[in-house]
Amino acid sequence: MTPRSTLAMVQTAPRKLEARELPIPDIDDDSALLRVEACGICGSDLEQYTGDLRVPLPVIPGHEPLGIIEAIGDRAAARWGVDVGQRVAVETMLPCHACPRCLRGAYHLCDSRKIHSYIPLSVDHGLWGAYAEYMFLAPGAIVHPVSSELRPEIAVMYNPLGAGFRWAVEIPKTQPGDTVVILGPGQRGLASVIACREVGAGTIIVTGLASDARKLDLARQFGANHTIDVENENAKQRIREITNGRVADVVVDVSAYATEPVADALDFVAAGGKIVLAGVKGFKPVSGFISDKIVMKEITIHGAIGVTYDAYERAIRAIESRRIPVEKMHTHVFGLRDADLAIRTLGREIPGDESIHSCLLPGLDR
Repeated sequence: MTPRSTLAMVQTAPRKLEARELPIPDIDDDSALLRVEACGICGSDLEQYTGDLRVPLPVIPGHEPLGIIEAIGDRAAARWGVDVGQRVAVETMLPCHACPRCLRGAYHLCDSRKIHSYIPLSVDHGLWGAYAEYMFLAPGAIVHPVSSELRPEIAVMYNPLGAGFRWAVEIPKTQPGDTVVILGPGQRGLASVIACREVGAGTIIVTGLASDARKLDLARQFGANHTIDVENENAKQRIREITNGRVADVVVDVSAYATEPVADALDFVAAGGKIVLAGVKGFKPVSGFISDKIVMKEITIHGAIGVTYDAYERAIRAIESRRIPVEKMHTHVFGLRDADLAIRTLGREIPGDESIHSCLLPGLDR
């Protein structure tokens, strides 16, 4: 029997999360209720927590939900092709499905899109984020069935791996034999390595800091041919050495906050090559960005936000295949009441404890 209330972690101010019991609403024919098994945590969770990413408060964070359909309306079940008891991954975006961008297939750029963890408590029931035991699925939600045989902390990696497939493969159209440079070895950088290796990239190079030694080692385990410590090596020189002066067909920047990689990417990419910018920088200007390099080399630069349906599907099928040891990048699980600790661990605020992929497991709180 569905409970009448749910434990939820509510962000009320920057760096302040409160545990609350909130009522669970009734669903109608077009909606569903999700029992959250796991919620992944990424860099934007940290930005929301610190207040760098401004969202309406109070709000339930959490935009990487994995869970079990607890209750569902008949029309929703028919539309999504799922039923009570089935495990699903839920996409981050809530598009309108009716504007010109949605109708053209670019629903992640919907004119009126909402994001699950950014809808405040003041909107209807408030159960829009996955830092909770239960979450409401509106009619516009997009869900993907996921095998129930996977551990939830592994299955929930559909989101970062989906980003890898979209940002490092789908957007730049990475081909077999391509040389790809990935700037940043966090969970999405590692996911980009996996995605590029899956499509047969020829040479994969990953850059990071000296403090990223463990992540760079993982990058090699996932298929990177070379890694570069940019604090102790000349990255431009090393990339030219590795590629015999040809440099890269594709450069993907998934580094957080640092703006230097954006300018560096112009030197790392070959004439006619492609750069994908997916790491947000807090709206800081980029020093040393020389636009003439783009002109003279005919570089194509793509921005990347969100993940498409196809990329999520590729990620889920890859995880279900068990061919890829994605569990190697999973480092931490936390209960809901430890969400504050989980985010601070991700942000390297806990000395001696490095997070790569972390998630919340609401079941640990009961």
